[in-house]
Formats: sequence, C-alpha cells, structure tokens
Amino acid sequence: MRLHGQRVVVVGGTSGIGLAVAEAAARDGAGVVVASRRRQSVDTALERLPRGTEGHVLDATDETAVRAFFDRLGAFDHLVYTAGEALLMEGLAESDPARAKRFLDTRLWGAYTAVKYGAPKIREGGSIVLTTGTAGRRPLPGTSVAASLCGAMESLTRALALELAPLRVNVVSPGLVRTELWRELSEKDRTGLFEAGAASLPVGRVGTPEDVAEAYLYLMRGGYSTGSVVVVDGGGLLV
Repeated sequence: MRLHGQRVVVVGGTSGIGLAVAEAAARDGAGVVVASRRRQSVDTALERLPRGTEGHVLDATDETAVRAFFDRLGAFDHLVYTAGEALLMEGLAESDPARAKRFLDTRLWGAYTAVKYGAPKIREGGSIVLTTGTAGRRPLPGTSVAASLCGAMESLTRALALELAPLRVNVVSPGLVRTELWRELSEKDRTGLFEAGAASLPVGRVGTPEDVAEAYLYLMRGGYSTGSVVVVDGGGLLV
C-alpha cells in the first residue's frame, strides 16, 4: 500500500476513469477527495467509496470556485484531473464553435486552472496526473476538436513538468474505454463502436476504467517519472 497515509484529490472522480482511480487509490491506502460538478454524482460516488472519503461539488470551469476549493482543502499529495463532458465527435462543416469552446473549457482550461491553484498545496514528493487521449496521435475524421485537446494536454504536461519541478507532472492517454463519455451515441452506435474496437485491437477487447486507473497509480507512485505520456490503449496506436 504505497499510497498509505497520502491524500489524493481526483477532480472528475465521481464516474468513469476518475472514479476507478479514486477506488484504486483508496485500496492502496490513500485518503481520497473527489470533486464533480453534480451533487448527485458526488453522492452516488461516496456510496461506492470507503467511509471517510471526501466529496465536493465543483465546477472546474469556474476559476473562483476552483481557487476557493483548493484554499479550503489545504495540503495534499497528488492531484488527478479526469473531468470532462461527453466526447465531441463532429465534422468541421457541421461543428458548433461555441460547443467546441465549452468542451475545451472543462478539459483543457479546467485542468490548467486546477493545476494553477492546486500545485501550491501539494506536499514535497507529490505529483499531478492529467488526462489526454490517443486522438492527438491518431486522429480520425470528426475528431478535430478532440485531437486538438489531446495535443494541447501533452504539450501542457511537458511544460508544467519543467516549470513546477521538482513537482512531478504526467499525463495518461487512454484509448477506447467503456465509460459514460460515449453516452451521446445511440445504444446501437455505441455497441457497434465497441464491437469494432474489440475486433481491431491486439488485446481483443475494449478497455475498462479499471484498466486505465492502473496508469494513474503508477504515475503517483513512480518518483522517477515526469513529463511522461503513458498510453493505455490496448495496442490501438499499432493498428
């Protein structure tokens, strides 16, 4: 239990990959704090997480709220950022720039703001783990916004690893994973996506949040990793 006695803050930790990270960190002995925009999501997550877990309602796009959140929180050891809305998949001609900006507000600027106000609270030896995706390295038609985000997150991670050193900053890049982020697809389209993905991937299946959570724990524990992008995609970049 290498995280025993440490405090892990997961912004976006009430569903999907974030919740899996919170559960894994708790099993490894950490005290966990989860934050999410919706009270119902926070309450539901707290029912699954161990007694003593802290849950907070936080709009990651509200700078004033983010600053106040970290001021109230006090010192901790690791910051994980997994917050994000449903994936934005649309062609450029049909795209809504306002919607694209909202997508980036949560995933990019929300992460940036969380690091700005959270980093000064992180104890010596701690870390920050952000979230990107493989669209930045292997974009598909209709993923211009998502690919732009992923490239930005990788660059942001490398820049922060230098600026905040010796505080470690890394990012996890998941491939196709069964999470709520695909909820805007119809059930038929979602099923087709996962079946096609499983057939094409070298591992023969689509990932789970628990698969990806292991990468976040590695980066929290691994004191010699910073500025790293850890890809967890079932071999998707190879095919």
